[in-house]
Amino acid sequence: MIDGFSIGPFYIHFYGILIMLGALVAAWLSTVEAKRRNLDPEVIWDMLPWLLIAGIIGARIWHILLPPASMVAQGITTGYYLSHPLDAIAIWKGGLGIPGAVIGGLVALYLYVHQHKMNMLTWMDIIAPGLVLAQAIGRWGNFFNQELYGAPSNLPWAIYIDPAHRLPGFENISRYQPLFLYESIWNVANAIFLLWLGRRYADWLKNGDLFAFYVLIYGSGRFALEFLRLDKATIGTIDVNQMIMAVLALAAAAFLIWHHVIQSKQTATPLENTSTES
Repeated sequence: MIDGFSIGPFYIHFYGILIMLGALVAAWLSTVEAKRRNLDPEVIWDMLPWLLIAGIIGARIWHILLPPASMVAQGITTGYYLSHPLDAIAIWKGGLGIPGAVIGGLVALYLYVHQHKMNMLTWMDIIAPGLVLAQAIGRWGNFFNQELYGAPSNLPWAIYIDPAHRLPGFENISRYQPLFLYESIWNVANAIFLLWLGRRYADWLKNGDLFAFYVLIYGSGRFALEFLRLDKATIGTIDVNQMIMAVLALAAAAFLIWHHVIQSKQTATPLENTSTES
């Protein structure tokens, strides 16, 4: 599998190209969402470099803290990365964790909106559809790197993994479930749903709701796909990424329930009392 091309002395990885493409598509879609809310779309291009840098740093830190089992078996652990700084920054070889990218981006977003006195939840909602679409695009980098594949499969859409990228114990098996493809399709569907929801129920939604729906849908899908994944990040027998996704999905659901059930009842009670007294 070809994973890039050369330009003079430089080797350009498809992985990096797809990350940048995803970031640009996300930024463009976010400007569309900002305009729809009558906000300045140029803000997106202003904050983009900071979100991108922080996202890549966060994604790499996530990978360093939670390397997959196959790398741990080779001795490439968190301790290894800490003692080999050049390997720790070699993101062109793969190894970026989406949860870390989102966390890093949110930290940068918070610092930006705080400095410019803007509403954090509003901008999280604006960015959410583009963010998940960028994830859908970026997942194709896993295809070129021949990583993030699932259990062996004979399905018509199963993908071929060359011997150099097969996990220990699977050296004689060539075709596998394309987890990157499943997640990419799930993320595209998520982006479409968020765009539809933001327009169809604009009057019902509150600040932070779209981002909460993004986390709920993405977390649920990622939780399910982890059952098919071969190369997991584990602590003991626990699939750490799967458990984190479950917690995030439940937290997002709790946020939505609080926003639209509990908080609504709390605000409705004084009005009901006033009506009764009059």
